[in-house]
Amino acid sequence: MASDRRDQAVRAAVDQALLTGTEPVAALLDVAGVRASAAALRAAFADVTDAPVLHAFAVKASPLVPVLRLLYEAGLGAEVASPGELALARAAGVPPERTVLDSPAKTPAELREALALGIAVNADNHQELDRIGALFQQAPTASPLGLRVNPQIGGGTIEALSTATATSKFGIALRDEGARAHVVRTYLDRPWLTRLHTHSGSQGVPLSLLVTGIREVYELAEEINAAAGHRQVDTIDIGGGLPVNFASDEETPTYAEYARLLAAEVPGLFDGRYGLVTEFGRSLLAKHGTVLARVEYTKTSGSRPIAVTHAGVQVATRTVYDPVSWPLRIAAYDAKGLPKTGGPAVDQDVAGPACFAGDLLAVKRPLPLLEPGDIVAALDTGAYYFAHHYAYNSLARPGVYGFVTDDDGSVRFATVRPPQTVDEIVAEAGGGRPDVLLME
Repeated sequence: MASDRRDQAVRAAVDQALLTGTEPVAALLDVAGVRASAAALRAAFADVTDAPVLHAFAVKASPLVPVLRLLYEAGLGAEVASPGELALARAAGVPPERTVLDSPAKTPAELREALALGIAVNADNHQELDRIGALFQQAPTASPLGLRVNPQIGGGTIEALSTATATSKFGIALRDEGARAHVVRTYLDRPWLTRLHTHSGSQGVPLSLLVTGIREVYELAEEINAAAGHRQVDTIDIGGGLPVNFASDEETPTYAEYARLLAAEVPGLFDGRYGLVTEFGRSLLAKHGTVLARVEYTKTSGSRPIAVTHAGVQVATRTVYDPVSWPLRIAAYDAKGLPKTGGPAVDQDVAGPACFAGDLLAVKRPLPLLEPGDIVAALDTGAYYFAHHYAYNSLARPGVYGFVTDDDGSVRFATVRPPQTVDEIVAEAGGGRPDVLLME
């Protein structure tokens, strides 16, 4: 079980000195869990369609080259949204034909590079289409080209992650006056446009709303093809967005449930006439990551115990700034890395090291009473947490370690990203040029 592997890895991280007094934060990634999620995704769609499907991992969820390589070897491609993400995908060995470029603000240079490489591009707006058309005239490309549309079907419970609202910044707003007809005409005028793309959101967006958005785009593809008199749109990019259960170890909803629901509600999408692209990110990795942090001090304030740890806003930025939307489960281990047991659970705060009052991983959380030297584990942090460092107080990036457990219970670690050193912090902060602002 994943929880058993996690417990073994925590103990091994202590035994193998990945978590020490000088390196008090470490991030762990369960390689077997990641592989299992990738396999489940591929199997879920293979069960409902024989059409070609490119599962392009959303690089923003974990911009770490070894992670991208692991997922590529597991049969996935990459969805990128910046020159940096494209460079990471290429460094991981993901080929152009398995790469998709999405972004609402692509520069001419970004587009030129993508078109030269033959990477699929989803344009965000009509101005970008004009830019792509001009580049296409200068140098024909093998890149599949599409347009992102916003079906304007509403949002979920987290406004910042709802991308199909009436005023979303992404894509062509399909229900604005005259917009749908304009999109159809755009395709008829540009026979090189062969894809449609949508993505209605992720965490906080229910499956039913995701399916509604995809149905809208499927119907638009049918309308475009009918107007063209042939199958001009041959591929539909349905985005990602499968929400993650952050309340328990259970992985729900599943890719299989989502694929079956799509097949039932939008059957024409799976009858072989359309190739498919998916762009899942968080759901592939979240359950397989754990942030470990040593408890440095404990105290009581207002009669409530507080455990001061080394993990806070720098590794769990969303949780600290929006704890209602992004609550984290916390597990407690003793100084040897064993699950902490004994005694009743006590409501206590788990605090981070940053110098502001809201730097808290958990508030009034019932846990075994924590003591200095104990270890707290922030669970479900494999996506959008330790890979996205926030350098508040110049806190160092933690080391990231992938792990596998052998049949005999031993754990092997591989360093994905080494811990950041103080010298590296100084260098990134202009330490090599301290006098450059001493200008007259």
